[in-house]
Amino acid sequence: MIFPLPEKPNYYKSKKDAQEAHEAVRPTDVSRAPEDVRKYLPDDVFKLYQLIWQRFVASQMLPAIFDQTGIDISAGDYTFRASGSVQKFDGYLRVYQLPVANADRDDDEKDDEGEGKALPRVTEGQLLRLDQIRPDQHFTEPPPRYTEATLVKDLEEKGIGRPSTYASIISTIVEREYVQKEQGRFTPTMLGERVSVLLVKSFDDVFDVTFTARLEEELDEIEEGKLPWRDAVREFWEKFVVDLARAGDEMVSYKAGIPTGRKCEKCGEGELLERISRHGFFLGCSRYPDCDFIQDMAPDLPADADAENKVEYCENCGREMAIKRGRFGAFLACTGYPDCSTTRRLIQGTRIAHKPDEPLEETCKECGSHLIKKHGRFGEFIGCSGYPKCKYTRPITMGIKCPKCNEGEFVRRGSAGKGGRGRPRVFYGCSRYPDCDFTTPSMPIAEPCPKCGAPFIVEKKSKIGTVHTCIKEGCDWEKLAPEPERQPQPEEATPVGAKP
Repeated sequence: MIFPLPEKPNYYKSKKDAQEAHEAVRPTDVSRAPEDVRKYLPDDVFKLYQLIWQRFVASQMLPAIFDQTGIDISAGDYTFRASGSVQKFDGYLRVYQLPVANADRDDDEKDDEGEGKALPRVTEGQLLRLDQIRPDQHFTEPPPRYTEATLVKDLEEKGIGRPSTYASIISTIVEREYVQKEQGRFTPTMLGERVSVLLVKSFDDVFDVTFTARLEEELDEIEEGKLPWRDAVREFWEKFVVDLARAGDEMVSYKAGIPTGRKCEKCGEGELLERISRHGFFLGCSRYPDCDFIQDMAPDLPADADAENKVEYCENCGREMAIKRGRFGAFLACTGYPDCSTTRRLIQGTRIAHKPDEPLEETCKECGSHLIKKHGRFGEFIGCSGYPKCKYTRPITMGIKCPKCNEGEFVRRGSAGKGGRGRPRVFYGCSRYPDCDFTTPSMPIAEPCPKCGAPFIVEKKSKIGTVHTCIKEGCDWEKLAPEPERQPQPEEATPVGAKP
């Protein structure tokens, strides 16, 4: 194959906000063409090498050249326009064919604009013959939802964030449930929309794209020694403290309820207020507790939701779960009701991790009411069914004896402090606290140490990954923890150019 090469080698300049952590991935020897090494490589490895080799070679070739052509056609009082492009020189496309351009746009839209179409040769004033009339009508559609690739591309173009922060930005909006991912695309949740409206209204200058981009530039200037960091912080704080004070006075509170201007449908006297709970957004009467009207604000499930969701079975009795609808929205309920009252919450057709409370045969030692297994932010625990009148609780033990007192058992606890990404800190301690104060930040596992025979080992994070290790003094046994099974994720194609 003959490659069209430029007179001088191509050199590419890095973007000013690029954080170059490593060199580009490229072949060790460009003379090793993919077909020459195919017999030595597995199929998937060959495809990866072929992609890298073609991309590298294409980056040193001449650009492709296209002629953009447009034809205006007069038909009475109307003018029709046809546009297209004709390839005049293939350039780097001879070795590297780009992925489908504008993959987010449908084929009809591409055809209307004539992208990539070769037009017939015509002359000015030529009489054209009517071939057919197609009564098609198209409407302007909004841009497609972001994927991870398109979101990162937009952040990069607008100067928001850095390559090292893109992953944390995406994980934050997903973990805080501001967006949900559907078929590889991000869709804003009701929580995300409400938070966005409140923050943009009170901090319009901070959430302006140009402000964020400028702040990133200032951080670069501080790193380069061109801008004193105190000046940058002072400039930001003087504006932010004014916005913060205004937000404290003007920002509406979902705790008190946001007036909607609608009368209560039950009592006809109170006003419906928009509030939020752990179940999501709902409308409640302003005369609560005199009027207990509640209306869920989650969108209704589609009519065919029952058919779309796969059959699920009750975790308590094994019978099928069915979709029901109540005042807090849709939920899954056991078909064995009333013998089995297991329920599970649904939000917009997707299941969330909140499990229902599980009644126990055991009674409360303080008031005599039945105890219930509950699910809190630190895990499962046992509480009294008479709450809030009776606030008796006790943790659920893990069945592993405490090595200090040899009487109590390990329980999972949480502290008031915050760990990574704002999560509560989790640790494991003796159930006899405060009589026994033994704790460990690592999760105990009911397996004996193969080296010293200690009754349990622990799982913890280390520099080499997640490991199982022994915490008995004088024992250094340790091994890598087995990797959990991962669910297959749909692959996404990312359009790329010819630059390495």
